[in-house]
Amino acid sequence: MKNTNTNIHKHKKKILIVDDEVSVLKLLQFILKDEYEPIIKQSGIEALSTLNKGEIPDLIISDVEMPFFSGVEFIRSLKTSGYFRDIPVIVLSGSDSTENIQARIPYIINGIMLKPFNPTQLKSVIKSVLN
Repeated sequence: MKNTNTNIHKHKKKILIVDDEVSVLKLLQFILKDEYEPIIKQSGIEALSTLNKGEIPDLIISDVEMPFFSGVEFIRSLKTSGYFRDIPVIVLSGSDSTENIQARIPYIINGIMLKPFNPTQLKSVIKSVLN
């Protein structure tokens, strides 16, 4: 019997998702798992550890407000790094305006989504960033 699934050999792009809220991680994983390979981490420290071990995603989605090591600090670490600065980043925020986020993160960000976000809109932003 011939295998008719053409997606079996297709490489899924990896998306590193960083958020301290488990519900947001689970939601994003559910929304993205069919088209992408989500890698979920609950802190910027965990995410940096993953990157330093050589697991390099095609895109990072990071929350801004996280305890201990904020999304702002995480993105600063990425963008000032020789290795990770070119990985596209989409920022999620539940508490700040787009203008405030841009003021707090003086680096190139590929997208800003405010929580609660529209899954269809998020997928559209991801597609445009990855293409």
